[in-house]
Amino acid sequence: MQSSLYISWTQLALFSMVLFVPLLINRYYQLAMAKEVLIAVSRMAIQLILVGLYLQYVFSLNNLFVNIGWIILMVLIGSSAIVGKANLPKKAIFMPVACGLSLGLLPLMLLLCYVVIRPDPLYSAQYVIPLAGMLLGNSLSSNIVALQNLFEAFAQRRSEYEAAIALGATPFQAANPFVIVALKKAQAPILASMATTGLVTLPGMMTGQILAGVTPILAIKYQLVILIAIFVMSSISLTVTLQLSLQRTLCKTGRIKVKPFN
Repeated sequence: MQSSLYISWTQLALFSMVLFVPLLINRYYQLAMAKEVLIAVSRMAIQLILVGLYLQYVFSLNNLFVNIGWIILMVLIGSSAIVGKANLPKKAIFMPVACGLSLGLLPLMLLLCYVVIRPDPLYSAQYVIPLAGMLLGNSLSSNIVALQNLFEAFAQRRSEYEAAIALGATPFQAANPFVIVALKKAQAPILASMATTGLVTLPGMMTGQILAGVTPILAIKYQLVILIAIFVMSSISLTVTLQLSLQRTLCKTGRIKVKPFN
């Protein structure tokens, strides 16, 4: 197998010239998105370069407490992003989301490090931080979809919810159909992606490893482990997030305390 090939900054800059294509499309159709595109690309480049420099330092330091601190920071930033994108009040929903992500991430990270990958040392930043990033990153969209669907159901199907309470159901029993729908809709994209992986798509991690010189079979093993971990984490984090969010949202009388922003 050929080892990974070096990409110079000059080559990267030259390839970036292809960005003129979407900019020309934007100008032709008068989409008025040129500024937004340039800001997004600039932020992406700056953030990735800074993160790359920081990760080089973290990898060389390889300190247990620094690694744990970085993962905690990722969980907190991810939780804030989920609540913000779902247009929900952070004071009420931030902790349920953070608990959901943490309870989904930490057991899987321990299992991956102790049983499957077994890096040396076990807290090796080279493995721990990228794995945590992949698991968290793939859980963000599903949590956003779940929370949006749950609170939209409270708004659009409120009469159904109130009728169930009037017939003697507890607030949690009345809200359970909304939770089921939210879970199904949140997990549908992950299941569709898993069902078509290998035939329609080649996942980024597998492709990256093959480009880096890893044999396809070993790359597939890593990808299978990651996809299974992503699905399991998504299932755990969604369940915990929705249940804890309901505890913050519903009174014993059935009154809905938390509502999304307009």
